Amino acid sequence: MTTEIHEAVRRHYAEAALSVENRESCCGETCDYGGDLYSALERAELPDAAVLASLGCGNPIAVADLHDGERVLDLGSGGGIDVLLSAKRVGPAGRAFGLDMTDEMLALAQRNAVAAGATNVEWLKGHIEAIPLPAASVDVVISNCVINLAADKPAVFREIARVLRPGGRMGITDIVADDSLSAEERAARGAYTDCIAGALTFSEYRTGLEAVGLEDISLTVSHEAADRMYSVIIKARKGAGASTAAGADVRTGGQSDAATAAGESSCGCGGTCR
Repeated sequence: MTTEIHEAVRRHYAEAALSVENRESCCGETCDYGGDLYSALERAELPDAAVLASLGCGNPIAVADLHDGERVLDLGSGGGIDVLLSAKRVGPAGRAFGLDMTDEMLALAQRNAVAAGATNVEWLKGHIEAIPLPAASVDVVISNCVINLAADKPAVFREIARVLRPGGRMGITDIVADDSLSAEERAARGAYTDCIAGALTFSEYRTGLEAVGLEDISLTVSHEAADRMYSVIIKARKGAGASTAAGADVRTGGQSDAATAAGESSCGCGGTCR
């Protein structure tokens, strides 16, 4: 089942990346997703292709509160819109990583980084259930309407907790279902690749984050995306005294041929360099 979900999502987003090459918006003419959820000033900072490729349900940059010098990881980075905006906010002393499993999106993101002149970004190929970065190596995890697409959401939450430094935080947007909706009712409202069928409920999301030790969890509704399905801002923090021993293995699978950087490749230093 996991392989089937990964392949369906990969195929869908590969087609989306190719549509951008034809100057078509991934989102279509009107919808509650995509580049229109970013301000005009933010869109003006980016190559057109990065905006056209956006398929998110919100704007995680608006809630992540990024600071100069921080290291930020975007899960399911697509055409790179959130990575490129993050790179500007963390400045040359910081670094922005984008993780995606789709070759076509990674190629598009790398072209967008070159067009934007971004030198503090790095693109990683892999699944968000097994992040190819060392433990305690990033300050912030962001994501834009991607975790609902994951085949193994508990694994994603474990990986977020693993790669965050003590005191680090997550600020993401995702589709979340009302607690009254069963899995079957969610599936009836839209396909998995439409970010609907795979959505967690509010209580499932909170329980999943609590299970991996994250704290200060909040889920704030932004807007309704479908009947009792919402675009939600989700924040959480890793305790400052949290141990980094658990899960401290370094994920390097595929890194040698999958990590492409506009600057340097992932060094595996455990996040000690900047």
